[in-house]
Amino acid sequence: MVGKIEFEICVDSVESAVAAQDGGADRVELCDNLFEGGTTPSYGSIEIARRLLHIKLHVIIRPRGGDFLYSDVEFEVMKRDIESAKELGVDGFVIGILKADGSIDTERTTELVRIARPMSVTFHRAFDVCGDPFAALEDLVTIGVDRVLTSGQKPNGVEGSELIGKLVEKADGRISILACGSLDESNIADVIKKTGVSETHFTAFEEIASKMEFRNDAVAMGSDDAGSEYVRRVTTAARVRSSIDSAK
Repeated sequence: MVGKIEFEICVDSVESAVAAQDGGADRVELCDNLFEGGTTPSYGSIEIARRLLHIKLHVIIRPRGGDFLYSDVEFEVMKRDIESAKELGVDGFVIGILKADGSIDTERTTELVRIARPMSVTFHRAFDVCGDPFAALEDLVTIGVDRVLTSGQKPNGVEGSELIGKLVEKADGRISILACGSLDESNIADVIKKTGVSETHFTAFEEIASKMEFRNDAVAMGSDDAGSEYVRRVTTAARVRSSIDSAK
């Protein structure tokens, strides 16, 4: 391990953002709808999170789940979401746009970076489904993106550690590589050691039972895959602190 490691926690609520802060996180990535990989959080969530956090607040700008090939209307929404979040004083944005051939949409990414400045910009895991990660890395360096979030184009950071390490070498300090992908107390130290990254990104959820006394388990509010409405996944300060401590 070289130098200080920064710890970013991915959260889907203000409650979880505050817990991440209490657990020692350096920053949070605030999202909505993590069941689909994260979409843009509401204006109200961003506003309250900014009010309660003294650590850095990054916000994902993603208008929907699914792929990263966006229509003109979706792109306009992304631009306006960045402008709105800037007005609330966020510290950074998390974006990702691809072309149909799997390459970085450099024109649109450049425009989003321009709108986002002077705030920090991370290119998210759209990178993990691009066609050529090394060509994509060079495109993002040229555009001036600050960091790339990646699990090494594998389901998790452990399996993708070889590519993550190669990306760190290729980046050579020109852009930061932010390692992610099911990182936790059991593996984060090994991934840091194998890859040489200086930034990590992970969730720290625990399942919390609902306090509802009356329940109707026969009715689901969403997909059956989403699980019961009477159990929530909430970031806890203890889980955040445990993962951070294990990495030191």
